[in-house]
Amino acid sequence: MSSPAKSSPGTSSPGSPPPQRRRRSLAMTRSELDAFLGAQRTCRVGTVSASGQPHVTPLWFAWDGTALWLYSIVDSQRWVDIVRDPRVSVVIDDGERYAELRGVEILGTAQTVGDAPRTTTPDTQLIEPERLFAEKYFGSADFVSDGRHAWLRVIPNRLRSWDFRKIAQRPA
Repeated sequence: MSSPAKSSPGTSSPGSPPPQRRRRSLAMTRSELDAFLGAQRTCRVGTVSASGQPHVTPLWFAWDGTALWLYSIVDSQRWVDIVRDPRVSVVIDDGERYAELRGVEILGTAQTVGDAPRTTTPDTQLIEPERLFAEKYFGSADFVSDGRHAWLRVIPNRLRSWDFRKIAQRPA
C-alpha cells in the first residue's frame, strides 16, 4: 500500500484526516509520525460497551502510512464492542519526563478485513499489514495466524500528534 504524500501537520491531502489545529508547533511531521508509529509497539484502544461503559485495552498494531491495523482476539470484549459500535479511539505514546512526551491520538472507525478469525487463506488486502506486523513483532516477514485473531483497519477521521521534545527546540 503506498503512503500518501508527506505533508506538514497543518496541511491535508485528499482522503486524509483534517489538519491538526491546536498546538501545531508540537505536532509531528508526516515523516516523524510514520517513524513513530512504525517503532512503537503498543497502542491503547478505546471502545464503548452496550451500556455506555468505556473499555480501554492495550494491543499490538501496524501502521501502513494511511491506516492503523489492529490484530485483535475475536473472542474479546473489544471485538464485541467494535462489532456493535465500530467507533474507536486509539492512543500511542512514549516518554517519561515532560520534555520527552510524544504521542498520537487516532479517532476513527474500525472495519473488519479478511476472515474472522484469520485463516491461512491468502488475502491480498492483508499482505502489507501482515508483513509490517510480522517484521515489527517477530523479526520476520512471515506472518502466521493463530486462528484466534482477526484484522481491524482504522482509517483516521481525526489524528492528533504531539512531541514535547520540540519545546526545547523552539526559540525563547
